[in-house]
Amino acid sequence: MKYYIVDAFTDKAFGGNPAGVVLLGQNNGFPADELMQQVAAELRFPETAFVRQLSPEEFNVRYFTPCSEVDLCGHATIATFGLLRHEGIVPKDTVCRNHTLAGDLEVRVGEQVMMQMAAPKVIVPLLDIEYLHDIMAGMNMIEWNDMPVEVISTGLPDIIMPVGSVESLNALKPDMEALAELSRELNVLGVHAFAFGDDGYTAHVRNFAPLYGVPEESATGTANAALTYYLYRRNIVKHDTECKFLQGEAMRRPSVVATTLSKDGTVYVGGNSAIVATGELLV
Repeated sequence: MKYYIVDAFTDKAFGGNPAGVVLLGQNNGFPADELMQQVAAELRFPETAFVRQLSPEEFNVRYFTPCSEVDLCGHATIATFGLLRHEGIVPKDTVCRNHTLAGDLEVRVGEQVMMQMAAPKVIVPLLDIEYLHDIMAGMNMIEWNDMPVEVISTGLPDIIMPVGSVESLNALKPDMEALAELSRELNVLGVHAFAFGDDGYTAHVRNFAPLYGVPEESATGTANAALTYYLYRRNIVKHDTECKFLQGEAMRRPSVVATTLSKDGTVYVGGNSAIVATGELLV
């Protein structure tokens, strides 16, 4: 099996969010689930995508973290289709269909790769906000934003948590064990925290998903799609406005995640990608 290391949501190597991508070729089946999980654990990236080509414009992608399979991963999808464009498998200006466990989604391959997300929905679990703040702050003094905390899914559910300033956002120091347990109880991926700045970005963001073996992620497509819908519900984001979220600053892997919300309610997420390396899996 041939694999690639691709940095998503950046146009430069060693920025953005790294993903493993394994190309299985046209009409080849997926390997055994156990093997794909072992490969993802060996590669140690936040997610590894396994890609089957069904037709020139139709693909089936499955996503594995180092710990388990997930229904959808935004940055691994951007990495995958950026790679397919680079390898000449998908020509530029092509609309593809991606079959995932979260549903069949459209992917637009152009200067950037923009992927359709699952229909956004607000989930209402029991949530102790003070306990969440305690988990996320550690011993640091954090300025909180008084906007509500919500759980929103565009394929994967995340806790959307507003923070009062970029300085406080960067000062978050989550109790990873407690956050993993809370995520398990609420059946969410993790916490997507955001704060508004004055530098032209829609928001600065940080994402934490320790339940799935990812203490912090440098770019998260699904969570930023959820945040776009959260901001739209509060009249901060309008239809067809391109949002730009800056993520990964605290990890020294800055990423820019682009999103748009169409008038029919569909959220698209996208960005650039950079291929870092390739190799052969001898399994």
